[in-house]
Amino acid sequence: MDTEVKVDRAVLGPRAAVVFSLVITLLLAALSGLVMRPAAQHLRSLREGVRAEATFVAAGSGCFLGGCEVRFVADGRTVVANLPVGSSDGENTAGEPLTVRYREGDPQTVASQDDVGGGGPAVATVMFGAGAVLFLLASVWSVIRLVRQRRAVDAPVPVAAV
Repeated sequence: MDTEVKVDRAVLGPRAAVVFSLVITLLLAALSGLVMRPAAQHLRSLREGVRAEATFVAAGSGCFLGGCEVRFVADGRTVVANLPVGSSDGENTAGEPLTVRYREGDPQTVASQDDVGGGGPAVATVMFGAGAVLFLLASVWSVIRLVRQRRAVDAPVPVAAV
């Protein structure tokens, strides 16, 4: 009996579950709309950028987090620039060649030719957005269920004639 009481107290109530679901919804929507979507738009903005052949200076698994550096020649000078967050070139090693696009007049704004379509951030935008919709639907479903349960409890019980 004591164990059952302790277990019941450890479980979140239905209202707390709805609030938790709404918080997750807001976080996923914010991540999708405020972080990933602008990153994808930034990559797409370089589609018409100047094309250059580059070489990895520093590469590895940190590329998706913005840890890759590339070296290339722009306007007659050698430039070392960081690839943006969301770059898909994490399997490359230092010294490997790569085609990049950079913004004319600002060679520090650079992206891999393979990523100028939106890359990983575009996919993440859709995934996080879909997750937000899923959690929103779960929240609505939970609220409807709570209201129905409350109405069932509050409804008068018919008294049988004896």
